[in-house]
Amino acid sequence: MTDRNTIARILVRGTNWIGDAVMTTPALAALRRRFPGAEIVMLANPPVAALFSPHPAVNRVMVYDKSGMHRGVAGRRRLCRKLRAARFDLALLLQNAFEAALIARIAGIPRRAGYATDGRGFLLTDAVAIGAGDRRLHHTAYYLELLRRLGLADAAAGTELSLQCTPEESLQAQRLLSGRHPVVINPGAAYGSAKRWLPERFAAVADTLAREYSVPIVITGGPEEVEIAGDIAAAMTHDAMNLAGKTSVRELLAVLAEARLMVTNDSGPMHVAAAFGVPVVAVFGPTDHTTTSPAAGAVRIVRRPVNCAPCLKRQCPTDHRCMTAITATDVIAASRELLEPGAA
Repeated sequence: MTDRNTIARILVRGTNWIGDAVMTTPALAALRRRFPGAEIVMLANPPVAALFSPHPAVNRVMVYDKSGMHRGVAGRRRLCRKLRAARFDLALLLQNAFEAALIARIAGIPRRAGYATDGRGFLLTDAVAIGAGDRRLHHTAYYLELLRRLGLADAAAGTELSLQCTPEESLQAQRLLSGRHPVVINPGAAYGSAKRWLPERFAAVADTLAREYSVPIVITGGPEEVEIAGDIAAAMTHDAMNLAGKTSVRELLAVLAEARLMVTNDSGPMHVAAAFGVPVVAVFGPTDHTTTSPAAGAVRIVRRPVNCAPCLKRQCPTDHRCMTAITATDVIAASRELLEPGAA
């Protein structure tokens, strides 16, 4: 596994969520340092593949589109034939699913490494046992620990997140934003409605920051957040640029890289902003901030401890107290800490 001369082509099976994928970037950086001359290929679903197109640790991406060309058994076979033809020496499975190991095995990749989760250990040539303590690690440490146990990263490997925009993408975002650095309001969360703070409180925060700091406000989100983003914009007294449902993954990266501050739920874009060094105020309710908080310095976590959190549920079965207990005043105070000169 550690012999650089026998591993020239590496397939990395990426995670399925953008936030998790960003948190794998320290592990990817460690892999690149261990194999500086190898071709590293990321296999991922379309949104995550876009995240790594380009990325300094990845030579190229392969899209795994389960709802398109790789749908059904015939689609999986088509993917496996393509992987087999690429003659990879190693598959590093950052995704924990059984399917990831099965595809690597059918594709004939001789070395298959990953955590022994989801009953897939027998399909791996290098299976790493996982314990209760591993599951409590911050996700950046969780993926790095896998590489350490495989002998692919040392104890000094850093946890710094990394993403990349092209010069053209950055220029396009700067033109869209008229060269200004906005406060970005990100009200969505892909995992479920329980992670979403109240839209009227996002609006109150945005109005206060626009008034106090004379900053433009940009609202971001995917197609599923168009309605909530519209509600926030309508509730505001200041104008806001509403980009919800209007940006590709790559366009969103470039916009977030230009932000002065992001105010957000626990979400994928939260981690994207952190990877670009953007200060982040993150509202946490049902999810565990000890494992999925933004791995960056200029971060404020806003949460109210309640006896039922973190529950990790997609939808709240009771009164959503973990979120309703967080006031606009709480989030405004955290934002001020990061917007003041010299804040960190």
